[in-house]
Amino acid sequence: MTTTHYSAPKGFDNLFNTSVRWLADHGVNLAGAQTLTVTGRVSGRPQSVPVNPLRLDGHEYLVAPRGTTQWVRNVRVNDAAELRRGRRRRSVRLVEVAPADRAPMIRAYLSKWGWEVGRFLPEGMGTDPDDATLAAHLDDLPVFEIRS
Repeated sequence: MTTTHYSAPKGFDNLFNTSVRWLADHGVNLAGAQTLTVTGRVSGRPQSVPVNPLRLDGHEYLVAPRGTTQWVRNVRVNDAAELRRGRRRRSVRLVEVAPADRAPMIRAYLSKWGWEVGRFLPEGMGTDPDDATLAAHLDDLPVFEIRS
């Protein structure tokens, strides 16, 4: 499951991510944000990034609106991760969802957080894509099921 879409953080994005991660680390629930910590696939060191877990039909998911990010690449090598908000920490496994099964998660994610992540999406997708446009971008947006 290799994708080519990747919207790297730049400029204000880095400051925003640092701020959101700090708030989540200190227990502030900013639109559901939590801190995801994964093991670096090359460095072996913990790497943290703010994420928005999505609850849908009794399951929980992480959608990568930026595409094949560093955390996605790391999880593909080692699926063990930690989610944290404030003092609440939980160890999880992240299992990648097949592209053909991603549409409901991506649509729900965009419905909830499109206002925040729209600028990271593949060109021409938008935050309310029709079925054909969404289908054309399923490979571009990795989705992982969060499992305990």
